[in-house]
Amino acid sequence: MNQTAKFRIALTADFFDESGNTKFPQIGDDVLDGQHQIEKVVMDRLSTPIEPDQLAGVHGVVVLTPPVDASSLAQSEDLLAVARFGVGYDSVDVEACTAADVMLTITTGAVDRPVAEATVGWMIALSHHMLVKDRLVREGRWSDRSRYMGGELRDRTLGIVGLGGIARSTLSLLQPFGMNRPLAFDPFVSQQAAQEAGVDLVGLDELLERADFVSIHCPLTPKTRGLIGAAQFANMKEGAFLINTARGGIVDEDALAEALSSGRIGGAALDCFDGEPITEPSRFRDFENVLLAPHSIAWTNELFRDIGRTAFRGLVELTGGRRPHGIVNPEVLGRPGFREKWSRVTGVELDRLPT
Repeated sequence: MNQTAKFRIALTADFFDESGNTKFPQIGDDVLDGQHQIEKVVMDRLSTPIEPDQLAGVHGVVVLTPPVDASSLAQSEDLLAVARFGVGYDSVDVEACTAADVMLTITTGAVDRPVAEATVGWMIALSHHMLVKDRLVREGRWSDRSRYMGGELRDRTLGIVGLGGIARSTLSLLQPFGMNRPLAFDPFVSQQAAQEAGVDLVGLDELLERADFVSIHCPLTPKTRGLIGAAQFANMKEGAFLINTARGGIVDEDALAEALSSGRIGGAALDCFDGEPITEPSRFRDFENVLLAPHSIAWTNELFRDIGRTAFRGLVELTGGRRPHGIVNPEVLGRPGFREKWSRVTGVELDRLPT
């Protein structure tokens, strides 16, 4: 990095409140301590999507929630990287980033443990009817407790849709519970990799027929949008539970509401929805067998610390001309425009850049 130049990192405004104080105890920016080559700035407003002037003169941006589309990148002549604060990137136009010679990174691995803990917690809460039992006491309905006999995880079967890091961490946490051998549906995973993970790789229909819990851990893509709809709910094991900690849109919410109303499935736990944020009472609010969270069930101080450290560390690596972790569009590394920009911003010669 040029000794007199500063690598400018911008943070989206939603990390901070109206007084300019961070909303969260930790966001991992302690990684920047002592990094004198870096200047950290905060965007002056929350725009959805990010507006082009907010990225002008910026070399890296850490994005919490605002979308990034082609219009956002209209003044990205100096922008090397968009660092998503998390692992989902359906809010970022990846093709537009590549065309603008901008790298997109995600914080692979940083979310695995907290999302896995939340998933296991929800499995237990659903099977033990924790929500309604809490209400029985609050409403003075003690004598109704015999109507809500729960079930243990022991001898039950978990079906995982998407066998990535979060799913594997979930499997690890569930080992002491005496569950059956888990099932997984993931067209991008080999039989050998599934066996090494201790799961049986099956088709989606078979998974739905056999699983007592169906937990979604795949990204939202054109192929996964509406993946779980009316036909899939009709195919689910009677009394099974659905858990979605991935993305809204993967589950058809109309079909889910019908499956719950008819008693076709045992219940659901939802952390994500179509059309977020939800600013009116949820359509699922009156179901006593449904648990809801505002896309934050896994939010912990440790999660934000680890996500932030991963995101900021990647940008620090960029300042030294090193390839960061978690690149979504690695093809950008071979583009002449990106290589020129990297060389100009970091001072690293072209022949030293990774390909």
